[in-house]
Amino acid sequence: MNYNILITSAGQRVSLVRAFQKELKLFDQNAKVYTVDFNPTLAPACHVSDGYRIVKKVTDSNYIQDLIAICKELKVKLLIPTIDTELLVLAKHKHLFLEQGIIPIVSSNEFITICRDKRITNDFFLQNNIDVPRAIDKEKPTFPLYIKPYDGSLSFDTFLIKSASDLRPYHFENEKLMFMEYIDHDNYDEYTVDTYYDKNGLLKSIVPRKRITVRAGEVSKGVTQRNEIVACIKENLHHIEGAIGCLTMQFFFNPINKRIIGIEINPRFGGGYPLSYLAGANYPKFLIEEYLLGEEIDFFDNWEDNLLMLRYDDEILVRNYIG
Repeated sequence: MNYNILITSAGQRVSLVRAFQKELKLFDQNAKVYTVDFNPTLAPACHVSDGYRIVKKVTDSNYIQDLIAICKELKVKLLIPTIDTELLVLAKHKHLFLEQGIIPIVSSNEFITICRDKRITNDFFLQNNIDVPRAIDKEKPTFPLYIKPYDGSLSFDTFLIKSASDLRPYHFENEKLMFMEYIDHDNYDEYTVDTYYDKNGLLKSIVPRKRITVRAGEVSKGVTQRNEIVACIKENLHHIEGAIGCLTMQFFFNPINKRIIGIEINPRFGGGYPLSYLAGANYPKFLIEEYLLGEEIDFFDNWEDNLLMLRYDDEILVRNYIG
């Protein structure tokens, strides 16, 4: 049986690659974890993987066919995407991979569409009894308010507006910008929650991580915390049609009045997932067991609470590089 795994857009996800390598070797010493990237020479994760290939940008018309060819060449069974822009493309062409015996761990096109548009995400949360930031009328704004694009990421094009004098014509002219209630960080903690959904869309694990410090859109200091968010997700999101694998959800939580506010869902591994992995929530192992070994996944809740992660810079050296 072929157990090779390919992680796409590997970039700096060194910890994720190493986690898959460690878990995969426990099942098959000869199995490999490969990576692809648009610029693999400058991608640290590619240099710690068992081999890498270069790929075109996801917007290229040949991206899917080239990726399938790489999977066939490397005898890949499981495909793990890591960035938002890949998800819809992979979901739309998932059948092409499956026809070749390659399993992309990507949710359904319908669910990814919900996740990619924050207006639809808000509706999804509300339909599932989870509060969201209150919408602000652009014509009659109240302050402070927060502005963000409905399809943005990495905090690009976001604005904290404290008074009318902070508003600019751009804020009204850009139809992608949403006006909403500002969630005060003095009163609310921000959490990323790593959840795992099996191939039937059933919830199997929930790990909230409090975001203490964020750098370049990813958590650099964080801590696992077992709180009311766990029960909220378990009660209201115990099944999501079309969701599979690791889903990274964002919430605000007020520890005084216990208000929980849903912000977004990213149906992929997040950059801070290694904290959940080190706390015991072994999603690479779950994926291997479920998709490569055909086993069912039991609900897992025995992860380590109050585990603090402090990230730091490290180096990957590449010999004989010619840029």
